[in-house]
Amino acid sequence: MKNTGDGFLAEFPSAVEAVRAAIQFQARINELAIGDAEESRILFRVGLNIGDVIVEAHDIFGDGVNIAARLEGIAEPGGICISQTVFNHARNKVAFDVEEAGEQILKNIARPVHVYRIIIDPVRRTATPKPDVPALSLPDKPSVAVLPLTNMSGDPEQEFVSDGIAEDVITALSRYPSLFVIARNSSFTYKGRAVDVRQVGRELGVRYVLEGSVRKAGNRIRVTAQLIEAATSNHVWAERYDRDLADVFAMQDELTEALTTALAPAIADAELRRAMRRPPGSLDAWAAYQRGLWHLSKATADDDETAEKFFRQAIELDPTFGGSYSALALYQLQAAALYQKIDLRDAQHSAETLARRAVALDGADAEARSCLGWALQARGEAYDALAEIEQALSMSPNLAIAHGHRGATLIFARRPKEGLAALNACLRFDPRDPYLAVRLLHIACGHYFCGEYEASIEAAKRLILSYPEFPMIYRWSAAALGQLGRTTEAKEELEKAISRAPGAFDMYVRKRAPWFRPEDHAHLVEGLCKAGWKG
Repeated sequence: MKNTGDGFLAEFPSAVEAVRAAIQFQARINELAIGDAEESRILFRVGLNIGDVIVEAHDIFGDGVNIAARLEGIAEPGGICISQTVFNHARNKVAFDVEEAGEQILKNIARPVHVYRIIIDPVRRTATPKPDVPALSLPDKPSVAVLPLTNMSGDPEQEFVSDGIAEDVITALSRYPSLFVIARNSSFTYKGRAVDVRQVGRELGVRYVLEGSVRKAGNRIRVTAQLIEAATSNHVWAERYDRDLADVFAMQDELTEALTTALAPAIADAELRRAMRRPPGSLDAWAAYQRGLWHLSKATADDDETAEKFFRQAIELDPTFGGSYSALALYQLQAAALYQKIDLRDAQHSAETLARRAVALDGADAEARSCLGWALQARGEAYDALAEIEQALSMSPNLAIAHGHRGATLIFARRPKEGLAALNACLRFDPRDPYLAVRLLHIACGHYFCGEYEASIEAAKRLILSYPEFPMIYRWSAAALGQLGRTTEAKEELEKAISRAPGAFDMYVRKRAPWFRPEDHAHLVEGLCKAGWKG
């Protein structure tokens, strides 16, 4: 503490404590002055800044102190002026309203300082009272608001970069059919304001809030972002991205893709955890659908049957929710193709009907379009399947499930190199894809069709390690080992392929699944014969 005649300087351990103390100080002064004549009131000005200070006996000085003193000088009597750095540190930790004063030239300070005025005058607070805003109800699917990213560079020219990134993320997330995303016009009303995420959640009716900042240093830019569950203020996800500024628009596109690619799976994972915490009797359609996806991701016959029950429950709870129809269709195709629990022809017909129902409910639902494409692929109609899947990707370019369906369709359409690239994109967009076991199966298959037998074996090992009960992979590892002349290992895998999944071996080897081209089937049989299969 240092006295300066008609004022004083004080050092605080954090910006949060400084802001809180300043607001309490000015509020108390206003209380004490109630009833005093205007001309006899004593009013104080406060300036707050973050910076290096030197503390000696009865003295405080340094650049940080100089800026704080200049901020105090431009504050209104009874007011508080804070620098951009103070605002950034305290805005989500202390409740206060601000007016943006913009860039200010301060005496003996080399660079302009971005200044905010904290509104603490009770007259100004009550002159236009803000009515209580009733909390909006949450949509059926996960909802998210992307707040404007804070420009921490101190350079107003960087404002368009931070705003541009936030706008692009809003646009990209809006293409995900599983998300409800607040429009820019609504979320940008919070720009430059210190807000509590709980307030944002109530006022916009969202479960999640994305906030962050942009900082520029030289030719580098750093973007930090965090996804917060609004009702609890719990952090769901956080990440930091550093990029070069050589091409601003390319950098912006790259950051947007990185953010949305990480956000969509993070929200899906958070929603899954929420659904799993709820007792079965209290599930709504969305939670039942999430529980079904969780069981489907386990890649076992028993879990698949449990998933079917949840998908049907979701349809009963909300017949207008297309996601449940798509998921039920995919379950039926898996039950027939992987476990032979359903007649394949019945599954093909039913899955197509369900997928078309999902598309009819919402023609802009990219997941429904992708599911319809996969149902057509199961009938061996690769051309029509790709048309539907490509349309899904035109709607939602980063939709992982569509990339996965496209990859498998291309593999069985004699385009395995392209198929592998699409499958790798699927796993990049959603490493926790509920259909991960099937993706790895198709990757092993794609490498085999490319003649990359070692890579096929490695993909098979990865699948077996993650899903030891999954029975479908062994015929591919047996065939690949047979092609490489590793006869002993090939025979062991062949025995597992026949004993663990006799129905699948019959469907895919002794017969030919409708999505297998004759030459691809012959290629598989050739490898199995080299592994010791007698036909």
